[in-house]
Amino acid sequence: MSKITVFTYGILSYIIALIGQVWFILYLGDWEFMDSTINTPQKASISYAIFINIILTLLFGLQHSLMARTWFKRWVTQYIPEVVERSTYVLLSGVAFIVVCYYWEPIDGVVWQVESGVWHTSLTGGYIFGWVFSVVATFVINHFELFGLQQVYLHLRNKPTPEIDFTEKFFYKFVRHPIQLGVLIGLWVTPVMTYGHLLLSVLFSIYIFIGLYYEEKDLIAELGEVYVDYKKRVGMMGF
Repeated sequence: MSKITVFTYGILSYIIALIGQVWFILYLGDWEFMDSTINTPQKASISYAIFINIILTLLFGLQHSLMARTWFKRWVTQYIPEVVERSTYVLLSGVAFIVVCYYWEPIDGVVWQVESGVWHTSLTGGYIFGWVFSVVATFVINHFELFGLQQVYLHLRNKPTPEIDFTEKFFYKFVRHPIQLGVLIGLWVTPVMTYGHLLLSVLFSIYIFIGLYYEEKDLIAELGEVYVDYKKRVGMMGF
């Protein structure tokens, strides 16, 4: 692949990732301008909806977790340039979000609903805060490296990719995984919790903690005692 091709691929992967993630956030927020959201009236039978939604979550989780593992990275870079490995992960992550939003089967029934007043404002604000917190956390470390842009840009400029330096900065002094914490807040803090939303929140929460279990094993293998000490001092979710 030429340097221009690699760089273009990285940019397009980033754009698709953004489209997928923004769509997911808006889909979950049940915004009025969206044609279809998590709270759209149920169309399929309850058994079919649960089955499809579990399959979607499994596919999403497998893509995100398997492609993040060190052994998978070593395998896939036998077939694609190492410089686009992260961009490929980002691209398929965006596609996974799009697939979830497009094929998710809403389920009727309300667990809780707050239509107005201070609690509605607070819950809506909490939902927005969770997603903003998660996005900001990506910039605290290195948003551009995390989404593959730094790699393809440095490749274009003939500059070496710097080693990833583990440091405790900002949120990371108080919580080991602020990105995932923000996602959990975004999943659960909502003025309207339908059964479909509840199912998604439960399934994605399970995936997040399973994914973090394997991620931390990789981090310990890569960073050794530095991360072991960090793990002892700082809670996974701040507690």
